[in-house]
Amino acid sequence: MHDKELGDLRDVIAQLLIQLDHLQRQQEVAQARESNVIQLREANEHLMLATFSAQDKQADAEASMQRQTNFLSMLAHELRNPLQPIAYANTLLSKLAGNNPELPRLLAIIERQMNHMTRLIDDLLDASRISSGKIRLDKSILSLSDIVGLAAEASQPGIDKRQQQLQIVLPPLPVYIDGDRIRLVQALSNLLNNASKFSPENETIVLSAELLGKSVQIKVCDNGMGIANELQPFIFDLFTQGLQSLDRAQGGLGIGLTLVRSLVEMHGGTVRVLSSGIGLGSTFTVLLPLIAPDEQTALASLSLPPLSTQRPLNILLVEDNLDAAETLSMLLKLAGHAVRQCHDGVTAVELALKHPYDLIICDIGLPGLDGFTVVERIRATLPGKQPFFVAASGYNQERDRARAVRSGFDHYLVKPVAIDVLLALIELHVR
Repeated sequence: MHDKELGDLRDVIAQLLIQLDHLQRQQEVAQARESNVIQLREANEHLMLATFSAQDKQADAEASMQRQTNFLSMLAHELRNPLQPIAYANTLLSKLAGNNPELPRLLAIIERQMNHMTRLIDDLLDASRISSGKIRLDKSILSLSDIVGLAAEASQPGIDKRQQQLQIVLPPLPVYIDGDRIRLVQALSNLLNNASKFSPENETIVLSAELLGKSVQIKVCDNGMGIANELQPFIFDLFTQGLQSLDRAQGGLGIGLTLVRSLVEMHGGTVRVLSSGIGLGSTFTVLLPLIAPDEQTALASLSLPPLSTQRPLNILLVEDNLDAAETLSMLLKLAGHAVRQCHDGVTAVELALKHPYDLIICDIGLPGLDGFTVVERIRATLPGKQPFFVAASGYNQERDRARAVRSGFDHYLVKPVAIDVLLALIELHVR
């Protein structure tokens, strides 16, 4: 073979080797791509499975939360129903009391325990609503002195019971907060109740406030049981309780401080606790943002107007709890009103269409027709002037209130309904 042919052959072999190397590299790239595709496909499958699993877990959690909320709502309704006749019967007994010197003391015991039971039910429901994000604030411009005064008033019976003193120290100038009056009073009264409950008799509890820049710092200090150092980081967690005696004399559900933290944080504030340990007292500090004084609006007084002696009203009372119906009927009659009772929804509609009533007080959970349907049918059928409709219900969910408004109720009261509140409502809106 000639040298030239040999050289050409070598060139061809070199080219073939180059092409072979190129093809091998392409094959390696293709294999790598295929491997990446397989890995990506597997990753996508895992991601889809994880997504479906997360969605299932979220759905399960939401369903569980809804079941819990529904259960607590039903529980509160069932617990409030017996509280209603107890409250009315106690009020009636106080009006019909004889000469036995022990009777006022026994009546006061019943009232205190009934109020305590009502607070426990409300706390339980509030904890559920806060955890599910269903509490909404109704904000307005509030005076700190009013909030503190109302909280002190709400807590005073417990403080008096233990023969304690409440000392209040406020800034000399007015202090204004943008907040929900009811919820801020609830938060501060919970702190005062907590201080009283865990302090010995004859002790002094101090509520003080001072301005710190654009915030107001509110402190509730006591010289009571104190809090162990290891418990303080968790004291605001749900169902956390401090030192308890075997007889659980302090009582409670471990919910109050959780509500305080949640309500304060909903107002853009913070709350913290400081205690040197068991037996050395506690200080709870709330920090809330201020508003400028020139932004204030006049606050309406919370005091109820005195009842007048104007004409008696014709009232239809619709209540399937016979004890609650009888006791409320007696109280309304003592106030000078004419009352007719019925105990189911169908009869309520029939009576309302046959006789003129100034006021219809209607329970929601009724046999036959529920209270929503009763009011809807009366309003749709009754010609001329409509009565004033008041719902009296053991349900306190926002959806129940909203549905009551849509159905035609003028006002919504949660059981147990205080008779003075009901009479004041009548005075304000019905006469």
